Amino acid sequence: MLLTSIDPFIQEFERQFDRLAQQTFAGGPGVPMDGLRRDDDVILRFDLPGIDPGSIDVTVDRGVLSVSARREQEIGEHERVFVRERPMGSFTRRVYLSDHLDSEQIDAHYDNGVLTVRIPVLERARPRKVEIQQGHAKALSA
Repeated sequence: MLLTSIDPFIQEFERQFDRLAQQTFAGGPGVPMDGLRRDDDVILRFDLPGIDPGSIDVTVDRGVLSVSARREQEIGEHERVFVRERPMGSFTRRVYLSDHLDSEQIDAHYDNGVLTVRIPVLERARPRKVEIQQGHAKALSA
């Protein structure tokens, strides 16, 4: 997923493509994610229920944020599985970060099965008000 598009059609296309790619190439469902923009940062929330927090790994390398986690089987000695719908094993989700985000200041927090990653927006990319000058416009000379 690329965090640069603001066109809703493109965003929905990217979301659907990412979902399909995760299911096709990862052999199962990917890590569900919500992303939102605040004034000064971008918030990404990843659903990781039943994941040991010690197995979660968040890395940034050359503009790519990777979230990896592992869910182990919880089968006792005298138990046998007759239905398995929860995916087990390793999960990874990669997000391509815009140049307008500060990848040096990322922080992450895991609570109640949700990993929240906060990525600050660089000062130069934040919205700002442009002051309007009054008076006579200077003529441009060729």
